[in-house]
Amino acid sequence: MPSSRLFSSVVRSGVPPASVSRAFHSSSARRIVHHIKTAQDFQKAVSENDAVLVECFASWCGPCKAIAPVVTKLSEEASFKDKIHFVKLDTDELDTVAQQLGVRAMPTFFFFRGGKKVDELIGAQPPALLEGLKKLAA
Repeated sequence: MPSSRLFSSVVRSGVPPASVSRAFHSSSARRIVHHIKTAQDFQKAVSENDAVLVECFASWCGPCKAIAPVVTKLSEEASFKDKIHFVKLDTDELDTVAQQLGVRAMPTFFFFRGGKKVDELIGAQPPALLEGLKKLAA
């Protein structure tokens, strides 16, 4: 079988032959939720983008895990993808930023416009999150 020989040559060499290619598509940077790792990254995200949704979460939080795919899907919607910059930060990794924001429960969503907090939402509430994003995108 030609396919098994091709596969075994890839496995042995670790490099795919020239005849094998993978098609990767490039997606816009606005179509993903960006993970913030430092306080400087947070400040940059909020100050350099007109409209920003900040999702504060913890890796151990069940509701945070449940709403994460919803946030990702919303970031891909045509009505939000070019208007809102989506970011998320782990409150355990960036506890000083979480304290500055006043995070009391998780998940908490903050809506920023022009570098200033304009609204917040506490809890995994998809309908309320959608309404907040509509207001922010307007």
